[in-house]
Amino acid sequence: DEGAARIIFFESRLPRTIAIVLAGSSIAVAGAIMQALTQNRFVSPSTAGTTESAILGVTVMSVISPASSIGSKMLVATVFALAGTLLFVSLIQRLRSRDIIVVPLIGIMLGAVVQSIAWVIALRSNLLQSLYAWVVGDFSGTIGGRYELLYVVGGVAVVAYVFADRFTLAGIGRDFSVNVGLDYDKTVIGGMALVSIVAGITVVVVGTVPFWGLIVPNLVSLLVGDNQRRLVPHVAADGAAGQLAADIVGRTIRAPAEIPVGTIVGVVGGLTFLYILIRSRA
Repeated sequence: DEGAARIIFFESRLPRTIAIVLAGSSIAVAGAIMQALTQNRFVSPSTAGTTESAILGVTVMSVISPASSIGSKMLVATVFALAGTLLFVSLIQRLRSRDIIVVPLIGIMLGAVVQSIAWVIALRSNLLQSLYAWVVGDFSGTIGGRYELLYVVGGVAVVAYVFADRFTLAGIGRDFSVNVGLDYDKTVIGGMALVSIVAGITVVVVGTVPFWGLIVPNLVSLLVGDNQRRLVPHVAADGAAGQLAADIVGRTIRAPAEIPVGTIVGVVGGLTFLYILIRSRA
């Protein structure tokens, strides 16, 4: 009846749509920030160990304090994500060669090690089912009361736009940034903190959406350029729209069964990543 339809809409359909829009836009913006600050188009939360570090954080928290609130798990996941991201930045700064391919490979290897540790902990603690939920992005369980933390990542996208000019300057290089009066180190740490907040919250609430922070900024920058002030709004809008499309595809191709958004995006994102990689080497 009409009352039941209203409840379904406000308790399930609307929260799911809002969650997809917020997660899709914020993950894409986080990728744009990372690519600017590392000066590498192939760096994103899923290729820098950021997402995997967040997964490790929520796994550790689930073992130490299984009854903790979702907010506590989000906070710990964010701290771990920041630590993993700063470790990645430290590693690439020590590289003699900052080859465009070598840098993300370092991040992928770091992420693999971190996620392996999470799998071992989950296996020993009987948390494999929970870990799977954090690894695979899935919005099917999004209901009212369990998605509201994603409003924080929406705020992160707004903050990224406010500081977009600083990220653009930092992306040119340390020497140039210092010469124009920008505190390069604080800008990098601040940008990576924003990325870590996005990773920590999205992993806890909806799981991992691989490659999204990589492919969306790359495709959008082909049209609008690399200036963060122009790039961020387009990346946020296209990230939200693309993830909505992925959700529709996932709910349609095997209806009434549903394929998680993370799986759809992983396939499409992986193929797009290979295309961008081959195109950059052509």
